[in-house]
Amino acid sequence: MAQMPWTNHTSITKFILLGFGNRNEVQILLFVVFLVIYIVTLAGNLLIVALVVADQHLHTPMYFFLGNLSFLETCYTSVSVPRLLSGLLVEDRTISFRDCITQLFFLSALACIECFLLAVMAYDRYLAICNPLNYNVMMNLRVCLQMVSASWITGFSATALVVGMVPQLSFCSYNEINNFFCDMEELLKLSCTKSSLVEMIVLLSCSLVTLAPFLFIVVSYIHILLAILRIASSAERQKAFSTCASHLLVVSLYYGTIIIMYVVPSAERSPAFHKVLSLMYTVITPMFNPIIYSLRNKEVKGTFRKVVLQSLGMA
Repeated sequence: MAQMPWTNHTSITKFILLGFGNRNEVQILLFVVFLVIYIVTLAGNLLIVALVVADQHLHTPMYFFLGNLSFLETCYTSVSVPRLLSGLLVEDRTISFRDCITQLFFLSALACIECFLLAVMAYDRYLAICNPLNYNVMMNLRVCLQMVSASWITGFSATALVVGMVPQLSFCSYNEINNFFCDMEELLKLSCTKSSLVEMIVLLSCSLVTLAPFLFIVVSYIHILLAILRIASSAERQKAFSTCASHLLVVSLYYGTIIIMYVVPSAERSPAFHKVLSLMYTVITPMFNPIIYSLRNKEVKGTFRKVVLQSLGMA
């Protein structure tokens, strides 16, 4: 019974990831660009994780969540980019049915977890600004661990429910995925037995795990903005807002892509436009997140400067 979902409902054993075409000069250029982006993404996110772990001054809830987000981004980009890079170098772009479902599961799960983590970070900023006197009590280490654990468990559980239905679909002949990774939307298009129930469950699940955290973030920042406007000192207002600015930029970048995907119907999106959106949330956003937090955060920059000086024997 455990093997049935993988073998009994499909005659296709592998898919072909079309990626970005077959022009050699373009392939080499794209390989170099995406390789540089991948290296920058890994270096930036792993650096933030290392700084948060190493420096006692960063052992606060805000940086604990930031470290988790950076670790998540490292995992997220590593699920899709290595196969993207290999597809740009070799002619064989096939991926087995099992590997495709596995990649889809981890990409979807990590995307869900990021939505929840961004909501948790918004709640952290809400408590810090709107309820500062009780912040240390309400956001202690145990609560932080519980919230992060809940984000990861919920993300994987919700994804298992949705992706677990994909092997139940029938894939008869056409096996070309017009993207550089296994995409749920593309797999539903390839299915030769259309299931409105599966499509409805996928739509509802994706809506819940993306829009619900987004609405929570919006409500949190409405309260934060009202609290900041009530602060008499302009310097204090600016200081309070600066603690939220990086998170707001990351949320805007991440959810901006998701909102475009919801606003523009799939029937009206060209394959090229769909690939650009896919690049945004799987490749570009994970690279920008550590840059945004590093450039706008004095404590992160200060810790980095101190680590560099210590490594050079100057401090």
